[in-house]
Amino acid sequence: MTIPFVKAHGAGNDFLLIQPVETDYPALARAICDRHQGVGADGLIVFTAPTRIRLFNSDGSEAELSGNGTRCAAAVVIADGGATDTVTIETLAGPKHLRLLERQDNHFLFEMDMGRPNYSPEDVGCPLETSGGPRPVTILDVGNPQCAVLVESLEFDW
Repeated sequence: MTIPFVKAHGAGNDFLLIQPVETDYPALARAICDRHQGVGADGLIVFTAPTRIRLFNSDGSEAELSGNGTRCAAAVVIADGGATDTVTIETLAGPKHLRLLERQDNHFLFEMDMGRPNYSPEDVGCPLETSGGPRPVTILDVGNPQCAVLVESLEFDW
């Protein structure tokens, strides 16, 4: 079976983006995302409609959302002429609204509304061990898990 795809990356995550095909998507994701015997990627994104996606991780599991993957999908939609400077991508975590800030050839910079974060009071100020010692963090969910670190300044070596 031949499946046309686009390989894109966002902030270090890479994805293979395809149009729908009759196949077992979890099995396809495991095969095509394999970095030794496939094309290699962190995930497979299937456009089930012009701006609706399903995301399969490289292990075949389906994810509600990847911010980086959703930005890749938005770039494909804009590059294909399906939108200009704003696009809404439908994900399993709900609609995600993106605004194109800058484009240079096939390099896109987006602002993305991930939605209102959900968290529990016990998820605020959890200790996270780092090389610099424990830091208080907050665990959030915006359709996928996030870890927020509050800092006085961003002027240090991460």
